[in-house]
Amino acid sequence: MMLKMNKMTDNLDILEEIQRNNTREQEVQQALKKEDKLAWEQDGVAYIKGQIYIPNNQKLKKQILWENHDSVDMGHSG
Repeated sequence: MMLKMNKMTDNLDILEEIQRNNTREQEVQQALKKEDKLAWEQDGVAYIKGQIYIPNNQKLKKQILWENHDSVDMGHSG
């Protein structure tokens, strides 16, 4: 799962959770090893093609979906 960087800068709690959950799938590890500069890691967060890599963590993914889709301040009721 990937998320645009500007969406994440508004929610530091999620960004901190991504930093704490440092698991990386094999394809992400391989992308980080390449020298094509399409993937990099900064402050414990992996970026691929300018998007934040979201670790394979169901709780974290549900939180991101809720906060960017279902929350009252997003103006979407479900």
